[in-house]
Amino acid sequence: MISKLRVILILVLFSCLGMQAQRPQKPDAVQIFEKIQKLNFLGSALYVAAHPDDENTAMISYLSNEVHARTGYLSMTRGDGGQNLVGPELSELLGAIRTQELLAARKIDGGIQRFTRANDFGYSKNPEETLNIWDKDKVLSDVVWAIRKFKPDVIINRFDHRSPGTTHGHHTSSAMLSVEAFDLANNPKKFPEQLEYTSVWQPKRQFFNTSWWFYGSREKFEEADKGNLVSVDVGVYYTDLGLSNTEISAMSRSQHRSQGFGNTGSRGSQVEYLELLKGDYPENGNIFEGIDTSWNRLENGAALGIILDSLQRNFQFDDPAASLPALLEAYGLLTALKESHWKTIKTEELKEIIKACAGLYLEAATSQQTATPFEDIEVTLEAINRSDFPVRMLDVVLQPVSNQIAINDTLKNNIDFQKAVVMNTGEAAFTTAYWLENKGSLGMYKVGDQELIGLPETPHAFQAVFTISLNGTEIPFSTPLVYKYTDRVNGEVYEPFEILPAFGARIQEPVIIFANTEPKEITVQVTAYRDSTEASVSLSHPDGWQVAPAEATLQFESKGQTKNIVFKVTPPSDDSQGNLNPVISWNGKRYEKKIVQLDYDHIPLQTLALPNETRVVRLNIEKRGDNVGYINGAGDAIPESLRQIGYRVTPIDPSKISVSLLNQFDAIVMGIRAYNTIDVLRYKQADLLSYVENGGTLLVQYNTARGFEFPNIGPYPLQLSSDRVTDENAQVTLLNKKAEVLNNPNKINEEDFKGWVQERGLYFPNEWDEKYEPILSIHDKDEDPLEGSLLVAPYGKGHYIYTGLSFFRELPAGVPGAYRLFANLLSIGKHGKKTTN
Repeated sequence: MISKLRVILILVLFSCLGMQAQRPQKPDAVQIFEKIQKLNFLGSALYVAAHPDDENTAMISYLSNEVHARTGYLSMTRGDGGQNLVGPELSELLGAIRTQELLAARKIDGGIQRFTRANDFGYSKNPEETLNIWDKDKVLSDVVWAIRKFKPDVIINRFDHRSPGTTHGHHTSSAMLSVEAFDLANNPKKFPEQLEYTSVWQPKRQFFNTSWWFYGSREKFEEADKGNLVSVDVGVYYTDLGLSNTEISAMSRSQHRSQGFGNTGSRGSQVEYLELLKGDYPENGNIFEGIDTSWNRLENGAALGIILDSLQRNFQFDDPAASLPALLEAYGLLTALKESHWKTIKTEELKEIIKACAGLYLEAATSQQTATPFEDIEVTLEAINRSDFPVRMLDVVLQPVSNQIAINDTLKNNIDFQKAVVMNTGEAAFTTAYWLENKGSLGMYKVGDQELIGLPETPHAFQAVFTISLNGTEIPFSTPLVYKYTDRVNGEVYEPFEILPAFGARIQEPVIIFANTEPKEITVQVTAYRDSTEASVSLSHPDGWQVAPAEATLQFESKGQTKNIVFKVTPPSDDSQGNLNPVISWNGKRYEKKIVQLDYDHIPLQTLALPNETRVVRLNIEKRGDNVGYINGAGDAIPESLRQIGYRVTPIDPSKISVSLLNQFDAIVMGIRAYNTIDVLRYKQADLLSYVENGGTLLVQYNTARGFEFPNIGPYPLQLSSDRVTDENAQVTLLNKKAEVLNNPNKINEEDFKGWVQERGLYFPNEWDEKYEPILSIHDKDEDPLEGSLLVAPYGKGHYIYTGLSFFRELPAGVPGAYRLFANLLSIGKHGKKTTN
């Protein structure tokens, strides 16, 4: 039995893979029993933190699978400011990936995911800065909204609200907002506009999930007074799964693949500590002590409890259908109760159990993965009853177009029913991530619809509602339309059915730099999502720029066909910035969206219709030298940025580094975190420094300080630290205005540090040999000046440069001053003719 259940769990986890994420659930008897246990627990807990991967998956899994509580994770952000180890996406597209990774984690640990509108704008040193950028009132309203909607009995904070400045500002802010919202959620005068959609709520208790880390050491934690702490052993073993809770937790945490959070499961006791912040202390160690989590919680719910408790005690694993009479009796009683929060939740849970016990499989599969508004598509309806219980399918309604298909047919045991129908999509909204529809601010996404705020993803608009009669009890079952096909390697593959505009257009480059007045040919890719169409394409542009042709016509023979149109774009003679926007005109309508697909095997296929613009920058810039070698580290877009201003950039395989190879280049640039990620550099550093000694320029970008043990990263000693400046607008002081890198070939002044994005820099050295010259002094508000952001040292005939400035963010964003300064760094020591392209 146990080995069989282990196989069952493997199948459950396999269903979480991206290509199977849309597959309708097919619960087995053990999973049905677990659903019944959860059905009979009417209590909820909300875990609160700042980012994806901040959550304690062991605690979430324990509450969901051992306690059977409805357990949510409220993440303030979607992790947009992180780095990406699985692909090139950053910022909002990375946030979309990490959103799906969180949903995959919740499918494993049993939690429910929610968010606020806060944007992960990057590292923040303190909550004052965080809450200013986030817009505290709006994020606080979102936390209150989450509490009022989820109605948790217990709230657990991941971080301490009383220790600002000791950790990431987002972390502390998440706890501060949670503590404040605990009381506000029950005040009807606070955020009253929310009460049109929900009601006030007062949680019973609030805890801080503390650990030795917050005390500074394990020894200090052992000595600390734990009189206000509740201990919870989350290392329980689930005999029906053959796994410990901590093993499930590790599987959940391993879903954060973009952040490299693969985790090995542990076994055995693991104690978590919860410090009581608000509410009364649970003397028996049960965080739900004093909260009625039985069916008595609902008015007139006692009768339901009697039926469902008996059903749980007498559940027949070899014949789940034997539970259907009792389940249908409970369904009738539940639907007759007064409307309430728990009635809505438990009705949906009960319906899923009824469907599972009947072996009822319902599916609505489309013949194509995408469609456009007012397009006819074929939908195959499938239904099968795998029990002897009398089941009849009355009709199916395809929403939101209200296309009703009368069926009125008996579903006999194990006889598959299929019917193909045609549906017109009507005036459907385009598929996208709702929080990306409108341009937000640095710290906040803009969402106009109150009911969407906090949802992990845009609800599926197209649903098939099957009305099923089970021995005379009519129940509507809703399932999203999906696209299904057979892959020769992966077999049956499910993908979400999406609505796209008739056309999508994009320019591949998000930023294009014009280093002189020469025109550039800009290619616009146009894709048609309808058959046999003809459309005109134009390119809106800033004043003072010229585009030719003004308009072009493209003909498309088939859906999905992509064609390119080339525009010649001529910049003005002076510095200028603006946006290029492809515009497609067809059938009296304008189409200005780009279609982006995020296709990874660990998350569902994401098809997003997003705002479409490419930033263009006319930049007067000079440089010396043309040939740059680039050694990639953790990955960045700097090579392409350098090519845009005329450099020839050659990637260098670290294992092939030699002095003769390096001597071919005017300068060598080390990508971000190269010394953190490339072990072979330990054996190649001597060649790199010999290259400098012989007259070359070596520019090293930031490396993380934690655990850094590279003995000779520079020709002279320097010590990395965690020093950073997170305010992208922080004042910059030029320490030596006569320094070569501030004058040759471009004159650098304070104006060049305007318009930077996200941060000034990170992991600055805090100790260095006197042979290094610090160039800049920068500091965040109320902090001491830091002079380690840019260090230059002559070495032999050449120059060594170490910088923690965030060029990897600034150059791809098209920041003019960052380009000028970087060109100066590459030009150091070269006194030949200036070049402008």
